Amino acid sequence: MQAPERNFARHIASNSYPGRGLIIGRSAEDDTWLMLYWIMGRSAHSRNRRLEIEGPVLRTEPVDPSRLDAPELIIYPAMLELPGIYIVSNGDQSQTIYDALKNGGAFDDALATREREPDAPNYTPRISGMLELSGTPAVTLNILKANPVDPALTDRVTYRPAPPPPGLGLCLTTYSGDGDPLPGFSGDPLVIPLEGGAEEVMGTYWNALDRENRIAIAVKRVAPDGRSELMAINRY
Repeated sequence: MQAPERNFARHIASNSYPGRGLIIGRSAEDDTWLMLYWIMGRSAHSRNRRLEIEGPVLRTEPVDPSRLDAPELIIYPAMLELPGIYIVSNGDQSQTIYDALKNGGAFDDALATREREPDAPNYTPRISGMLELSGTPAVTLNILKANPVDPALTDRVTYRPAPPPPGLGLCLTTYSGDGDPLPGFSGDPLVIPLEGGAEEVMGTYWNALDRENRIAIAVKRVAPDGRSELMAINRY
């Protein structure tokens, strides 16, 4: 078994709780880019969500607004885009990135204003990704996570890997597995397979995620001319 397949088997298919996750990669079927995002939940609060599509924007929304708690952590735009730039994240830092880029700022500078999530004792990492197609394709990934010595502080790591070839993607998740508190993601972004077209890839990951804890998944397909298309699967 090659490394991408091992990563998929260990971190996604055999992991009951990788948490929220994002992937940026290329389809093996055609000359398109794919961006995936999924949400998982263990509590009733976390499970009271679904993914909604509004044109090129992907948002989390409550299933039952009357049971909404701490909306600042669970309600946010997960995917946004500017001409030639496509953003994905697990929180409202996607809006921070979007606003900075729109006003001439930089990805890193935008995230320098943000911290890991304040949900002690988990201190959930904020994971973010950006795909740039206005020139030579470029992928940027970032994780903001609690410092292991002092969780009041945030460690900030940005990755600028070589763009993956067709059939592969680069993945970050919030957690490395289940636990109490939840263990945050560690190590470099995972290289994992993206076999087939957008809908097939989305189905593969949806079927691999733990059936008890999966909540929703979406994929954005970005054509060579920059046009994008979103699809989603919701549990609720």
